Amino acid sequence: MAQKDLLTGEHFFHGDAACAEGGLAAGCRFFAGYPITPATEVAERMARRLPEVGGVYIQMEDEIASMAAILGASWGGVKAMTSTSGPGFSLMMENIGLGMMTETPCVVVNIQRGGPSTGLPTLVGQADVMQARWGSHGDYGCIALAPSSPQECFDLTVEAFNLSEIYRQPVFVLADEVVGHMTEKVVIPPRELLRIVSRKSPKAAKDAYLPFDTADSLPAPMAVAGGGYHVHVTGLTHDERGYPVITAEVQERNVRHLVEKVRKNAHNIIKVETTGLEDAEVVVVAYGCTARVARQAVEDLRLDGRRVGLLRLLTIWPFPSKLIREISGRIRAFVVPEINYGQIAYEVERTAQGRAEVMLMALMGGSIHTPKEIQEAVGEFL
Repeated sequence: MAQKDLLTGEHFFHGDAACAEGGLAAGCRFFAGYPITPATEVAERMARRLPEVGGVYIQMEDEIASMAAILGASWGGVKAMTSTSGPGFSLMMENIGLGMMTETPCVVVNIQRGGPSTGLPTLVGQADVMQARWGSHGDYGCIALAPSSPQECFDLTVEAFNLSEIYRQPVFVLADEVVGHMTEKVVIPPRELLRIVSRKSPKAAKDAYLPFDTADSLPAPMAVAGGGYHVHVTGLTHDERGYPVITAEVQERNVRHLVEKVRKNAHNIIKVETTGLEDAEVVVVAYGCTARVARQAVEDLRLDGRRVGLLRLLTIWPFPSKLIREISGRIRAFVVPEINYGQIAYEVERTAQGRAEVMLMALMGGSIHTPKEIQEAVGEFL
């Protein structure tokens, strides 16, 4: 491989490696992380590949330091990412909140495993969904993507970087152990065919630049620290210049901006895949590895003439509430298989508002649903 080459063409990758290559393709040139099963392979690949493309890899002493390092790198003008699993994700939460408050673009890949605590280090889970949304204290908008294949690990990591640059905040790739360790063909298109977004640079005069201007629904352009603009970055409630202003009025403005930049642009962020919704009486809602099983179950049921559909979530946050509400008015029930004790099922129930029944198919972690189990659950409503 030539120095500084990015991969293209067809490859045989597991999901963790595909996440790493997606980051590189998106322009990531800094990675800080700490080993943790089942995400270590993301870091291992980055440790080898970043020097080949002119980037920097640092193994930090722990996860909270890893998160701090990528925030600092981002303010230095470099696209940055880290990877972890449940226990490390918990440790990152304080600095994830810092990244949200300081509007710092970066990507966090979470290859989920069974929990809580140390849980099942080598086995699958999907129980970090609500933690991604609400894990750090305070209010802020959340963007989280859920790949169901190694190809989507690549594609959605690229998309995560694009979204982080547009909305100036940490963005999550919520994969799971099965997808992370699954090996399949991954096609990497030529760079000129990839949509790559980079943050806007300020055009204002240096003495007029406001790094945290909230006048627009999108964040202000982001200067590079040391690039000639005055930059003051703090986790405290701050004014448009970035200086602390500890008042209720400024807090109101800060938080509304952090939340509404995602809410008001949700229609541009949300991605779903649908099958058979036009005539469905029951709809299966699934994400990650569970969606692969659900697709097989739905395809088999439709071959038998059963009126069932699939709503696959590529974007978990922001949640497609409007679509769920619309579907709920014309079906009997939603079936939600997920490897936790109920997280997305409760979002479906909340947004359906009683217009359709919601069945949670819960697994606690370590195994996956079977197509037959999903078919039997759907059969209770048909």
